[in-house]
Parts: sequence; structure tokens; C-alpha cells
Amino acid sequence: MAKGMREIKRQIGSKKNTMQITKAMEMVAAAKLRRAQEAAEAARPYSDKMKEVVASIAAGTKGVKHPMLQTREVKKTGYLVITSDRGLAGGYNANVLRKVMAQINERHKSPSEYVIFVVGRKGRDFFRKRNMTIVEEVTGLADSPTFADIRNVANSAVSNYEQGAYDELYLVYNEFRNAALQIPQVKRLLPLEEVASDTVVANYEYEPSAEGVLAVLLPKYAETLIYSAVLDGKASEFGARMTAMNSATKNAKKMINNLTLVYNRARQAAITQEISEIVAGANAQN
Repeated sequence: MAKGMREIKRQIGSKKNTMQITKAMEMVAAAKLRRAQEAAEAARPYSDKMKEVVASIAAGTKGVKHPMLQTREVKKTGYLVITSDRGLAGGYNANVLRKVMAQINERHKSPSEYVIFVVGRKGRDFFRKRNMTIVEEVTGLADSPTFADIRNVANSAVSNYEQGAYDELYLVYNEFRNAALQIPQVKRLLPLEEVASDTVVANYEYEPSAEGVLAVLLPKYAETLIYSAVLDGKASEFGARMTAMNSATKNAKKMINNLTLVYNRARQAAITQEISEIVAGANAQN
């Protein structure tokens, strides 16, 4: 009995240590979430203004032609998948990877019909284990990534589309709604049909020409959308981790309470048994 009680007490101590760790991780994730939210919100005005300018130029210039604005027959597709470098974030990575795999399995019959760009170690390892070719990857992003951190993969994904390496490009990431809700999204980034069809027109003067300006702005705009998705993904990661650690803390507390109840019952049973033995011994001497 004493050995069993020592084991229960050891388990209670272990669960208390785990609860302290998960509680600390929850607090750290909450602090990082606030900063990630602020960064994502700060990036939106820039991307919104760039979209307004690009849309105005595209709508105000008759017959404008640019590969990023033109729909073509889809023979090959590009996917840029945004995941995290670390786990312990609930279903954050699993939901995104499940989403992109469902898309690939549904739309493609062979690996030659798609290419993959990936942000995050979890996504990279996932695709490598399945022998899926990764064109370019980015790992080890900071908690507050800058555009320079993802410039190479963003530029590669956009320039490959411009050069005709594939005919459409999709962003796959978690869209941040709140700390408890992150929605996995598959959004078509290229071609930029919503920009081409926008009818807002402003009075701009171009040098050397509207086409020349669009040739510079459109790739930058697409790269900005990728960066915004990365910031959104970071906010989603910390929200998912905070929620997961909160659930882990609650579960640890529940387990501690259950083990404490078992321990108290075992202790009470041991005391009762000792009293019974003492009484029985006293009676035997009479």
C-alpha cells in the first residue's frame, strides 16, 4: 500500500510540474500573440493601398496586358504552404497540411502537375517524408518576421509564375480570426483577377507608362500578399498554441485533482487498516 501511495504522490508531483510548464507557455504565447496581431494589422493598410493603386491603373488603362492579370489554361499549379517551425500548437499545422493534401489529391493525378513552396519546418518535414519535391523553403522565422525573411521564397514563387513555370499559384495558410479560431484557407494568389476586374479609377500620371508601372507594382503586390499571409499565420500559430496550452493546463489540473482523490482514499484506507490491526492485536492480548 505504501509503495502504491508513493507512486501516486510521484505522479501528482509530475503533473504539477507539467502544469507549471504549460501555464508558462500559455502566458508566453499570449504575449507573442499580441505582438503578432499588431504586426498583421499594421501591414494591412500598406497592402490595401497598393491594391487600390494597382486596381486603378489596371482599370484605367485599356488593353493592359500582364501575365499576372491574365488567366491561362492550367497545366501546372503552384502551392505556397505556410506552417510553423515548432509544434505544441494544437491542430495548427495538421489542419493546413490536411487542407493542401486534399487539394492536391483532388486536382492532380501526378507530381508533375504541381510544385510546392513551403514556409516552416513542420511543412518541410511533412512533404519530405512523402518524397514531395519542394522548390524553395524558409525555416527558422523569427516570432516577428520581416519581409526580408521571406523575400526569397515570395520572389521565387511570383517570378516562376511570371515566367510560365506554372499557371496559377495558391496560398495555403491559417487565417487568424481570434485566439480560439484559426481557419485554414486555400486562396488563389495568381492570376490577380480581382485586381484586373476592379473598377476604381484614380487620376494618376505614369512614367514611363502604365504598363511599365504595373510590371513593377504587380510582383511587389503579390509578394506583399504573401508577407501578409505569413504575419496572419504567425498570429494564428500563437493563438493556437495559447489555446492548446490552456487546454493542457486544465487537463493537468483535472488529473491532479483525480490523483489527489485517489491518494486520499488510499491513505484513508491505509489508516483504517492500521487501526484495525492495532485493535485486533489489543483484543488478542485480552
